[in-house]
Amino acid sequence: MTIADRPSNSQNNLLCFSLKSLKAYRRAAGLLMGMFAAFPVVALPVNALQVKVTPSQPDLGDTLSVIINLDNPANGSNPTVTSGEKTYPAFEIAPNQYRAFVPTTPLESAGNRTLRVSGDGSVQNLSVPVGDRKFPVQRINLPPGKAGIDATEYELKRVAAFKALMTPEKYWNGAFIKPNAGRISTIYGVRRYYNGKFAKDYYHRGVDYAGAAGSPVVAPAAGRVALVGRVSQGFRIHGNVVGIDHGQGVTSIFMHLSRINVKEGDMVQPGQVIGAVGSTGAATGPHLHWGLYVNGQSVDPTPWRTPGVQ
Repeated sequence: MTIADRPSNSQNNLLCFSLKSLKAYRRAAGLLMGMFAAFPVVALPVNALQVKVTPSQPDLGDTLSVIINLDNPANGSNPTVTSGEKTYPAFEIAPNQYRAFVPTTPLESAGNRTLRVSGDGSVQNLSVPVGDRKFPVQRINLPPGKAGIDATEYELKRVAAFKALMTPEKYWNGAFIKPNAGRISTIYGVRRYYNGKFAKDYYHRGVDYAGAAGSPVVAPAAGRVALVGRVSQGFRIHGNVVGIDHGQGVTSIFMHLSRINVKEGDMVQPGQVIGAVGSTGAATGPHLHWGLYVNGQSVDPTPWRTPGVQ
């Protein structure tokens, strides 16, 4: 008697092979699942490097403030910002938040700046447009005895070392204040002829206040007095001078003083008297020169007197 639906020998062999293959597949799948369980999957952060640049429409002479937020700053090193051939450090200003300052000057050309922000294994490239700015030209005639004065080597070394300070601490808080009550007589960025000769690569690196001789000069922001120089020590150009380190690459210098009220190492607060207006050094008359330097470059102090850079 023949049963039509009874499997043949070949069909039995095929079914046996299929069952063995299924068991092998299940064993392999189980092994892989065990491996993944032993090595947990780490999700990569999305947008781990968040960057904001202010002001949104800067001009030559402005300071670019680059705020960097990191999701997981675990490698122990601060972020950096590179512009052209220069790299600027970023300092921590809040948990997981850092800031770097990029200075611009009148000697540069307007146009796009490419900022390369590196931190926590990530890199971002940003294009920041820097607008043009017209700076006036001034003709200065120095009186006999002050024309052609050269700075001493000691003076140049002391001032250069001061401007290169990169103190990690941030001493200032909020907008800077006026260092003198006088009117502004010369703005930042002015190009000059001295006694009829154009000063190549020169621009007025600060703001002049036409304060009366002997009127008080005050600290515009908190900081540490890092430079005190006098004419008697060889400060021929700067005259009697005080330099304040505000921290994180920001420094202020006050020139041509008639009197100095502080010493190196003193901590000063906004509004504290540090000296008096004079005409020492290369000055045509009594006035205060306030220069603000960011990472060694002279920037316009005026925007720092408005809320924004805190």
